[in-house]
Amino acid sequence: MKSVALKAYPRSQVQRAEVKKLRDAGRVPATIYGRQAQPQNLEVDSKEMADLLNHSVSENLLVDLAVQNDARSKRLALVQDVQHHPLTGKVIHVDFHEVAETEQVTIFVPVETIGEPAGVKNGGGTLEHILHKLKVRCLPKDLPEQINLDVTALEIGKSLHIGDIVPPAGVLILGEKSRTVVAVAAPRAEEEVATTAAVPGAGDVEMTKEKKEDGAEGAAPAAKDGKAAAGDKKAEAAPAAKDAKAAAGDKKAEAKKK
Repeated sequence: MKSVALKAYPRSQVQRAEVKKLRDAGRVPATIYGRQAQPQNLEVDSKEMADLLNHSVSENLLVDLAVQNDARSKRLALVQDVQHHPLTGKVIHVDFHEVAETEQVTIFVPVETIGEPAGVKNGGGTLEHILHKLKVRCLPKDLPEQINLDVTALEIGKSLHIGDIVPPAGVLILGEKSRTVVAVAAPRAEEEVATTAAVPGAGDVEMTKEKKEDGAEGAAPAAKDGKAAAGDKKAEAAPAAKDAKAAAGDKKAEAKKK
């Protein structure tokens, strides 16, 4: 990887309010650390940092850091970590890892696929990207921005493992050789649709409900009719009792006359 130049300045602001003012002024707070020197707080120009990231394939950058008033004119460093604002996406903090040209570094590198797998194109399969980054070890000058995998020959059920990848010159890929990086999965079979005869339909439930409702609604008029019938019988019984009482009175009157 070719290094790019970047200017940096010593930073004394560490409090939250001070750091906020620093960002408002167009600067990004940063920290540099490594074996060669003690950790140091820095600041870089936000636009310059954003331009470097935008023109890079990934955020793995190797920079020649020129720190103002530093005894060393340039300090070789890797962009170890970049923090972005969750809403705006702007860079809000950067970590630099100072390295030596002869020192091997270990870092995660993005994995990108090239081409369309045969199993996807001809068989309707799905490409599954399982590992999106690989851990590598190499000298700073040999560090790849990303690792490209040609997947055009992959048929359904086939996969590429860490051990199958040929790394760039001077690069060692770390990790278990049997770990899968990408694979082509078979298309999902269509689910069988159950017949309506096997499971009662919604209409049957509605009919049962209606029958129950009809029965409940029919019970009320029946009870009402029965009550009315009882009232009619009582009404009919009342005149009969009145007539019987009148007849008894007539008989009593005739007995007195005799």
